Amino acid sequence: MKVADIPKKLAVKLGFPSASQVVAVIRERADLKDCLKSTETSYYVTDLTSAKASPKHLASYIRAHWGIENRSHWVRDRVFDEDRSQVRVGGAPQTLAALRNLAISLLRLSGFKSIASALRWVAWDHTRGLALMGL
Repeated sequence: MKVADIPKKLAVKLGFPSASQVVAVIRERADLKDCLKSTETSYYVTDLTSAKASPKHLASYIRAHWGIENRSHWVRDRVFDEDRSQVRVGGAPQTLAALRNLAISLLRLSGFKSIASALRWVAWDHTRGLALMGL
């Protein structure tokens, strides 16, 4: 991870007058199946000054963001296959997303680590889902 201050004059010129720091995060990963390695660089811009947010703090903010991505969005994409949903009109997509989030939250609060296995567990007996909701 590399962090640099953005001079105020440059921030204004670029159209980001409140930008204070730029962060570059370099990630390396190895695919254990075929031993392929890849490198990815992500860039972030923040209005937090270096006095308010050290590189260590910025790293924790970025990790927290990816924690949300991994615990919620990935589950919705992979377990619920949300990306292939054909529900696209009116308020139905938002309603279904809210219901999926509710299901994930209920299962996590009940102690399940794997949402996929929790859904299989609930599917075996419909009363389990009702019990999780307190009904």
